[in-house]
Amino acid sequence: MAKGSSRTAVSFLVFSLVTIASAKVVFEERFDDGWESRWVKSDWKKDEKMAGEWNYTSGKWNGDPNDKGIQTSEDYRFYAISAEFPEFSNKDKTLVFQFSVKHEQKLDCGGGYMKLLSGEVDQKKFGGDTPYSIMFGPDICGYSTKKVHAILNYNGINNLLKNDVPCETDQLTHVYTFILHPDATYSILIDNVEKKSGSLYSDWDLLPPKKIKDPEAKKPEDWDDKEYISDPEDKKPEGYDDIPKEIPDTDATKPEDWDEEEDGEWTAPTIPNPEYKGPWKPKKIKNPTYQGKWKAPMIDNPDFKDDPDLYVYPNLKYVGVELWQVKSGTLFDNVLICDDVEYAKKLAEETWGRSKDGEKAAFDEAEKKKEEEEAKKDPVDSDAEDEDTDDDADDAEGDSSDADVDLDDTNEDGSHAKIKEVGTSETKEDVKDEL
Repeated sequence: MAKGSSRTAVSFLVFSLVTIASAKVVFEERFDDGWESRWVKSDWKKDEKMAGEWNYTSGKWNGDPNDKGIQTSEDYRFYAISAEFPEFSNKDKTLVFQFSVKHEQKLDCGGGYMKLLSGEVDQKKFGGDTPYSIMFGPDICGYSTKKVHAILNYNGINNLLKNDVPCETDQLTHVYTFILHPDATYSILIDNVEKKSGSLYSDWDLLPPKKIKDPEAKKPEDWDDKEYISDPEDKKPEGYDDIPKEIPDTDATKPEDWDEEEDGEWTAPTIPNPEYKGPWKPKKIKNPTYQGKWKAPMIDNPDFKDDPDLYVYPNLKYVGVELWQVKSGTLFDNVLICDDVEYAKKLAEETWGRSKDGEKAAFDEAEKKKEEEEAKKDPVDSDAEDEDTDDDADDAEGDSSDADVDLDDTNEDGSHAKIKEVGTSETKEDVKDEL
């Protein structure tokens, strides 16, 4: 959607609580002109010269050049930025947290998630150690991590969604939506399509389980848990034990240089006997008295105490981006916090929905031009150039240690806790995407 006076007129003002068609919009940011007055760039990692800069851009390919967002611009950097909104509680209300994100860089390792924070936060110090209430969005690292994070803080503990929800991995814009209802159910949407739904009780370990195995229960002595037994009718064949394990090799011949006076009497070597079947065992049959595997009965957990406000975040006040990126190029836009699911879907269609086809066409055209340029750069076949290519490959292989990355650790919540550059002595500690 083009940005201008017409769109600004219908946009909701950031920092205000506006109700339109029963939708209460707590925060909406389309990154129009003046967005910098609403967002605070953190000084986190600045003293270490590891703080990355944000670009205000519509990206390399887009469906509307006037529709801009904020994009990470430097590789191997930490990013932290946040905005404040009027304090909000989702008690007895639906909470909708939505934003769009695009990874233009063929992301190898980095996050595309955002956080909701509660209480008072020093935005200039906002970073990896800043407590948060909800963290949501895509995370990609290597071949194993390509999922949507949905981390909920409960009683000071960050709890990771127990079921993996695959995220989008292409280089186009996608809309991620997290919906939390007053009945403690939730939904995760990508591009307005539901990808996961369920309950806070079952899909996070926020509370102790309602039921546990009875610790006092013991398996009855007469419980038959053998699924198969030896066939009592099966008998060992006569002469079975007389079958030798090895037999002389009938094809062997005495070597011509064999000297019986020096070497002794020659005997043929032995080979495994194909008739030998090993120690005899009766065949197995189904046990007619099998009772199944014994399980302790379930009882009420004495440690379980229900919390009717399990879903409630009483003083949400900030939204922020805090992440580490090996490769930069992730672009955030159209951030929304509200209590109306239909409004969120409508906003997604008015922004991402209207520009996605144009963005895809622009991306395809950019890829086509890239392929054409690479084809023009291909060297003409010749022995000399082949040798140069081999030399270059050897040089690149020898220098690869400076660029390789060893992703050798993760946080308890699944984020990347430590990134180490192979070939150097420096280890980047405290790389915390979430905690």
